[in-house]
Amino acid sequence: MKKKVVLVLAGMAVIAFMLGAAEKQEADKPIVPQEKMELWNGKDFSGWKLFLPDGSDVNQVWSVRDGVIRCEGKPTGYMRTEADYADYCLHVEWRWPGEPGNSGVLLHAGGPDKVWPTCIECQLWATHAGDTVAMEGTKWNEFNPKSKRIAHGIIVSRLKESSEKEPGQWNTYEIICKGDWMVVLVNGVLQNVVSGASVSSGKIGLQSEGSPIEFRNIYLEPLDYPPSND
Repeated sequence: MKKKVVLVLAGMAVIAFMLGAAEKQEADKPIVPQEKMELWNGKDFSGWKLFLPDGSDVNQVWSVRDGVIRCEGKPTGYMRTEADYADYCLHVEWRWPGEPGNSGVLLHAGGPDKVWPTCIECQLWATHAGDTVAMEGTKWNEFNPKSKRIAHGIIVSRLKESSEKEPGQWNTYEIICKGDWMVVLVNGVLQNVVSGASVSSGKIGLQSEGSPIEFRNIYLEPLDYPPSND
């Protein structure tokens, strides 16, 4: 009798372990949007982590007012989603409230929080929106001898002249990510294509990098979602 009880308990323990492992594996999978998903709720930073490597007060850098995120730009850091995402179209709007400067959108970010994480950056540096940056060892097919090397990565320049609007006006990024491909549009103009990327899922982030910048309307759409008419 005791032997049967021991075998039953052992079997239950194995089943519980297997179920727990399956649940963890499912939880570790990136989220693939099946419908429009608001990444930012327009009110606070729920679902996001605000990171500054020097331990500064994040509330002195990021704030929310009237449905707009205000980032002061100093010190350097980023806000990023708590969850990982894959296979989506990211919509994000930004503007420079004063003198245009530098910032960026981080895609497929992974690893420990640091400046900067392993990821693909889509530049917001004024007049350079649409450039992509391979951060911390990320690679893809479009590298060429003209690709500029910087401290944390390699820049692949945009395809056309700047399609950004005048300072103070709202700009729109639409970034389509599918597997190891990425297509980058600035105000509806195709500005970059990434193929064969070494990363294909991860967190989404917005940089604090030198100048005040504002963001709004940050959301994901599934890849078969009808294009917006904004």
